[in-house]
Amino acid sequence: MQLNSLSTRLYNTFHSKPSLYVYLPLTIYWIFLFFLTTLPVDSVPQIFNSQDKIEHFLAYLILSFLLTLSLHFQKRNLIVSKNYILFSIIFLILYATIDEVHQIFIPGRYCDIIDWTADVLGSISGVCASKKLINMNINYKNV
Repeated sequence: MQLNSLSTRLYNTFHSKPSLYVYLPLTIYWIFLFFLTTLPVDSVPQIFNSQDKIEHFLAYLILSFLLTLSLHFQKRNLIVSKNYILFSIIFLILYATIDEVHQIFIPGRYCDIIDWTADVLGSISGVCASKKLINMNINYKNV
Protein backbone atom coordinates (compact mmCIF):
# COMPACT_ATOMS: atom_id res chain seq x y z
CA MET A 1 0.00 0.00 0.00
CA GLN A 2 2.84 2.42 0.83
CA LEU A 3 4.51 1.72 -2.50
CA ASN A 4 1.27 2.46 -4.32
CA SER A 5 0.89 5.67 -2.30
CA LEU A 6 4.45 6.68 -3.14
CA SER A 7 3.98 5.94 -6.85
CA THR A 8 0.72 7.91 -6.84
CA ARG A 9 2.41 10.93 -5.27
CA LEU A 10 5.31 10.64 -7.71
CA TYR A 11 3.00 10.32 -10.72
CA ASN A 12 0.84 13.24 -9.55
CA THR A 13 3.95 15.38 -9.06
CA PHE A 14 5.16 14.57 -12.58
CA HIS A 15 1.68 15.15 -14.00
CA SER A 16 1.11 18.45 -12.17
CA LYS A 17 4.11 20.22 -13.72
CA PRO A 18 5.68 18.06 -16.42
CA SER A 19 7.74 20.99 -17.71
CA LEU A 20 9.50 21.28 -14.38
CA TYR A 21 9.59 17.65 -13.24
CA VAL A 22 9.94 15.74 -16.52
CA TYR A 23 10.93 17.88 -19.52
CA LEU A 24 13.59 19.97 -17.77
CA PRO A 25 15.29 16.98 -16.08
CA LEU A 26 15.19 15.09 -19.41
CA THR A 27 16.83 18.00 -21.23
CA ILE A 28 19.53 18.51 -18.59
CA TYR A 29 20.23 14.79 -18.30
CA TRP A 30 20.41 14.30 -22.06
CA ILE A 31 22.89 17.17 -22.45
CA PHE A 32 24.94 15.75 -19.55
CA LEU A 33 24.85 12.27 -21.11
CA PHE A 34 25.97 13.61 -24.49
CA PHE A 35 28.81 15.49 -22.77
CA LEU A 36 29.91 12.26 -21.04
CA THR A 37 29.94 10.32 -24.31
CA THR A 38 32.26 12.91 -25.87
CA LEU A 39 34.90 12.53 -23.15
CA PRO A 40 37.97 10.51 -24.13
CA VAL A 41 37.99 7.11 -22.42
CA ASP A 42 41.13 8.07 -20.43
CA SER A 43 39.03 10.66 -18.54
CA VAL A 44 36.74 8.04 -17.02
CA PRO A 45 38.12 6.08 -14.03
CA GLN A 46 37.57 2.32 -14.22
CA ILE A 47 36.94 0.51 -10.94
CA PHE A 48 36.13 -3.00 -12.23
CA ASN A 49 35.84 -4.96 -15.48
CA SER A 50 32.65 -4.47 -17.49
CA GLN A 51 32.00 -1.24 -15.60
CA ASP A 52 31.26 0.54 -18.88
CA LYS A 53 28.46 -1.94 -19.72
CA ILE A 54 26.75 -1.18 -16.41
CA GLU A 55 27.27 2.54 -17.02
CA HIS A 56 25.65 2.22 -20.47
CA PHE A 57 22.74 0.24 -19.02
CA LEU A 58 22.07 2.71 -16.19
CA ALA A 59 22.53 5.79 -18.37
CA TYR A 60 19.94 4.58 -20.85
CA LEU A 61 17.60 3.32 -18.13
CA ILE A 62 17.40 6.86 -16.70
CA LEU A 63 17.17 8.42 -20.16
CA SER A 64 14.37 6.10 -21.24
CA PHE A 65 12.44 6.56 -17.99
CA LEU A 66 12.41 10.33 -18.47
CA LEU A 67 11.76 10.15 -22.23
CA THR A 68 8.86 7.76 -21.80
CA LEU A 69 7.26 10.01 -19.19
CA SER A 70 7.82 13.01 -21.48
CA LEU A 71 6.10 11.33 -24.40
CA HIS A 72 3.26 10.15 -22.17
CA PHE A 73 2.59 13.61 -20.68
CA GLN A 74 3.04 15.68 -23.84
CA LYS A 75 -0.16 17.00 -25.40
CA ARG A 76 0.99 18.27 -28.80
CA ASN A 77 0.80 14.99 -30.68
CA LEU A 78 -1.99 12.59 -29.77
CA ILE A 79 -0.50 9.72 -31.80
CA VAL A 80 2.79 9.96 -29.90
CA SER A 81 0.99 10.33 -26.57
CA LYS A 82 -1.13 7.22 -27.16
CA ASN A 83 1.82 5.17 -28.47
CA TYR A 84 4.47 6.53 -26.11
CA ILE A 85 5.99 3.07 -25.50
CA LEU A 86 6.55 2.35 -29.19
CA PHE A 87 7.93 5.82 -29.92
CA SER A 88 10.21 5.67 -26.88
CA ILE A 89 11.72 2.33 -27.87
CA ILE A 90 12.18 3.29 -31.53
CA PHE A 91 13.74 6.63 -30.67
CA LEU A 92 16.04 5.18 -28.01
CA ILE A 93 17.29 2.40 -30.29
CA LEU A 94 18.04 4.97 -32.98
CA TYR A 95 19.76 7.27 -30.49
CA ALA A 96 21.82 4.39 -29.06
CA THR A 97 22.96 3.56 -32.60
CA ILE A 98 23.89 7.17 -33.34
CA ASP A 99 25.64 7.44 -29.97
CA GLU A 100 27.77 4.36 -30.62
CA VAL A 101 28.71 5.53 -34.12
CA HIS A 102 29.51 9.00 -32.71
CA GLN A 103 32.04 7.43 -30.34
CA ILE A 104 34.19 6.33 -33.29
CA PHE A 105 35.28 9.96 -33.57
CA ILE A 106 36.23 10.31 -29.87
CA PRO A 107 39.86 9.51 -28.98
CA GLY A 108 40.13 6.20 -27.13
CA ARG A 109 36.47 5.26 -27.75
CA TYR A 110 35.02 2.88 -30.28
CA CYS A 111 31.71 1.61 -31.58
CA ASP A 112 30.82 -1.59 -29.72
CA ILE A 113 27.81 -3.85 -30.28
CA ILE A 114 27.92 -4.97 -26.62
CA ASP A 115 27.70 -1.33 -25.48
CA TRP A 116 24.79 -0.86 -27.88
CA THR A 117 23.12 -3.96 -26.41
CA ALA A 118 23.56 -2.55 -22.89
CA ASP A 119 22.04 0.73 -24.13
CA VAL A 120 19.03 -1.07 -25.59
CA LEU A 121 18.52 -3.28 -22.52
CA GLY A 122 18.73 -0.22 -20.27
CA SER A 123 16.25 1.56 -22.53
CA ILE A 124 13.76 -1.29 -22.40
CA SER A 125 14.13 -1.52 -18.61
CA GLY A 126 13.50 2.21 -18.20
CA VAL A 127 10.48 2.07 -20.51
CA CYS A 128 9.08 -0.85 -18.49
CA ALA A 129 9.64 1.00 -15.20
CA SER A 130 7.90 4.15 -16.43
CA LYS A 131 5.07 2.10 -17.96
CA LYS A 132 4.60 0.37 -14.60
CA LEU A 133 4.42 3.75 -12.84
CA ILE A 134 1.95 5.08 -15.41
CA ASN A 135 -0.24 1.95 -15.43
CA MET A 136 -0.37 1.75 -11.63
CA ASN A 137 -1.77 5.26 -11.53
CA ILE A 138 -4.09 5.00 -14.51
CA ASN A 139 -5.54 1.73 -13.13
CA TYR A 140 -5.73 3.23 -9.63
CA LYS A 141 -7.76 6.20 -10.90
CA ASN A 142 -10.12 3.93 -12.85
CA VAL A 143 -10.97 1.79 -9.79
